[in-house]
Amino acid sequence: MATLRLGDTAPDFTQESTAGTIHFHEWAGDSWVVLFSHPADFTPVCTTELGKTAALGGEFAKRRVLPIAVSVDPVDSHNRWVGDINETQNTTVNFPILADADKKVADLYDMIHPNASTTVTVRSVFIIDPKKVIRTTFTYPASTGRNFDEILRVIDSLQLTDSHKVATPANWKDGDDVIIVPSLQDPAEIAQRFPKGFKAVRPYLRITPQPNK
Repeated sequence: MATLRLGDTAPDFTQESTAGTIHFHEWAGDSWVVLFSHPADFTPVCTTELGKTAALGGEFAKRRVLPIAVSVDPVDSHNRWVGDINETQNTTVNFPILADADKKVADLYDMIHPNASTTVTVRSVFIIDPKKVIRTTFTYPASTGRNFDEILRVIDSLQLTDSHKVATPANWKDGDDVIIVPSLQDPAEIAQRFPKGFKAVRPYLRITPQPNK
């Protein structure tokens, strides 16, 4: 399959998992989804990542985000790995891990990169919105753990900019100023949308305190 790009519909699939059979689009419902892959069970970096995902369960929940992991090992291996994650990371894994032994999901989402490995998935992240549209992708090398603060930051930006005519600047985080999109030029609409005011940094750039979500 060709590489998935931003704006593409996330492919649907049915696959077994630690939570039973997952019919992906049905399971996702009207939530946001973070789908992230792992090369194999019991790998040390991935163990910390799944532990971190579990620890951030409240942060994902308040953003209406469902995390779901995928690894090419079978369910019984996943279940043993979950026990190891819970013990070593002092948490409780409460999200599904897809058992992608037939590499169905890996192939659909182009997670097998032959120059890296012909048998295991690269460590990808897909942020998918409630319309099942792919909004962000990351791909990490095996030696570098994922930055979950960045994943949450991107979700915050996507959800904010979807609901307001703004964009988020470099290194933005929740609560910082945002940029009014250049296409918004009508002074009356600007005043209506941002009643607390804004400041003009350049003739073409307006920054406003972050609107309420």
